[in-house]
Amino acid sequence: MNVPVPVAPAERLSAEIVLYSPAFEEALAGAKAFAGASKADRTIQVYRGAFDAFRAWCGTAGIAKPLPATAEATAAYLSHLAASGRKASTIDLHVAAIACAHRAAGYETPTSCEIVRTTVKGIRRRLGTKATRKAPATADALKRMLRKIPDTLVGKRDRALLLIGFAAALRRSELVALHVEDLERTDEGVLVHITRSKTDQEGAGHVVAVPAGSRLRPVQALDAWLDAAAITEGPVFRPLGKGGRVIAAALATGSVAQIVKDRAAAAGLDPKLFSGHSLRAGFVTSALEAGADLLKVMDVTRHREVGTLKVYDRRAQAFRNHAGKGFL
Repeated sequence: MNVPVPVAPAERLSAEIVLYSPAFEEALAGAKAFAGASKADRTIQVYRGAFDAFRAWCGTAGIAKPLPATAEATAAYLSHLAASGRKASTIDLHVAAIACAHRAAGYETPTSCEIVRTTVKGIRRRLGTKATRKAPATADALKRMLRKIPDTLVGKRDRALLLIGFAAALRRSELVALHVEDLERTDEGVLVHITRSKTDQEGAGHVVAVPAGSRLRPVQALDAWLDAAAITEGPVFRPLGKGGRVIAAALATGSVAQIVKDRAAAAGLDPKLFSGHSLRAGFVTSALEAGADLLKVMDVTRHREVGTLKVYDRRAQAFRNHAGKGFL
């Protein structure tokens, strides 16, 4: 006799379902794999680290069972993070990680309970939620950095990285993921094919045009690096080993931020003000200062909402037509 196989909701797929047909078990394993792929690898890694921290705290607090966690234990942990000097944004990340771990295991998340919600609200009011923004590496700042970069192999790499990151408004993860095969040459410049990004986890893909340019000349810098490093395929930006040997692997994302900071310091700028995101922010700020159309800027940055660019626009237009211009 055929026994109907019950189907559990996707969020409750767990080891509780047993003694079903091999075909069902295989399909269930596939469903779990797809569910695991619903978030970016970097997000999963960050969430895992945050939940491991929660698990460790539970051990020191004498809480035997962090999964499922009680609402009281969760609220106490978030209070501990706040007392330890963590930022509101970091605490929000831990909330998301705890919720994600519970949903993945098929449990009700304690973060939706009132005591946790009010704790989070109180923390946000007490600590404030203002984001710490790094300085944009504008075209002017970039020119200062470029003047101090030596004409060495590592200098060629850093020059190309700064200019392509700026001209294509790339995120750190996009820069290090860039391959030679993603570069499409045209008479006017290079079309950069971005296969996956923070806002495109499903891999629909984007194409960003990088003009050859007549001032900063990003394409010229890119070609100089590729030629000097004899790179014809694979990762564009790579670390250098002993003796200036070009390593086959891609740069780490953290290396991008360090390169920006090092080149800022060499140019006499405060490196603490800059980060890997400064290149992307610098393009937006420079474009808006030059009067570029918002939609044209979004073609390069791939922002989905115009409102996201308002922060940069306010900075770029801060002194233009200022209310006190006529009497200050």
